[in-house]
Amino acid sequence: MTSQPEPSRSRGPLAALWWRLVRVGFRLLYNELAFTYDAVSWVVSLGQWRAWQRVALRHLDAPPGATILDLAHGPGNFHLDLRAAGYRAVGLDLSRSMGRIAGRKLRRHHLVPVLARGRAQALPFPDAVFPAVISTFPTELIIDPATLREVYRVLRPGGRLIVVFSGTLTQGGAAKDALELAYRATGQRGPWPVDVEERLRAAGLEGQIAFEALPHSVVHLFTANKP
Repeated sequence: MTSQPEPSRSRGPLAALWWRLVRVGFRLLYNELAFTYDAVSWVVSLGQWRAWQRVALRHLDAPPGATILDLAHGPGNFHLDLRAAGYRAVGLDLSRSMGRIAGRKLRRHHLVPVLARGRAQALPFPDAVFPAVISTFPTELIIDPATLREVYRVLRPGGRLIVVFSGTLTQGGAAKDALELAYRATGQRGPWPVDVEERLRAAGLEGQIAFEALPHSVVHLFTANKP
């Protein structure tokens, strides 16, 4: 399971029905079935999910103690990574279920949750407040022009957007091959992301797509700076 893209759909009623079912499945995973998210992400990445998320920290250029926006925070795992790395973190997610799960997880680690519920296209934060915004495995909302405009608004001059949008297994034998078929069947292997660099430029951000090799996989991400 990677982030949920907008698949290149085939024509016909059966294909349309299939993509509706795929979208319902993702909606359930992010909401009513959010309690299964950690287990599902571990299975579909053969245990690599958390390593994929942590790649974002390598691209974070902010001083210790800085407050980072964790956009579409999900079950709160990357929030814990930010805190462990010495940063303060503010999270935002539209899913109430993810907010409850992340809050409980942070409290179990004796951390005070700073989480908000809202839409990425209308961030409830002041202008130029964050040195960095990070999102790991978001849906296509992250390249919505409205989202990118909001990210530009809340970033400080010189601030950075970091998005980890997928990971590809390079080892794992038959299990890897089966998972790759599942990724493709659910539209998670392209075209995604679409026209990222052009969309970033239109929002006033200077960005690029990058790839990072890990021992058993390759992580796909993009970074963008606010001038």
